[in-house]
Amino acid sequence: MTTFLYMTQILSAVLLIILVLLHAPKGEGIASIGSASQLFSSQKSAEDGLNKVTYIVAGIFIVTTFILGFIIK
Repeated sequence: MTTFLYMTQILSAVLLIILVLLHAPKGEGIASIGSASQLFSSQKSAEDGLNKVTYIVAGIFIVTTFILGFIIK
């Protein structure tokens, strides 16, 4: 059982890193001052789907972390 939880936690951690890196940056830093960059985004639905998957994977990671924490004590 603990082996399955460890593998699930490792897999969800790697997926979480990849999913966070796939997110588009929200701004361009100082270069966005005075311009309306990314005001109208055509990839809104793709970003929403990516957000949902990221929330699910983060939830799995948190749950496995708590379960492993209580099992190992």
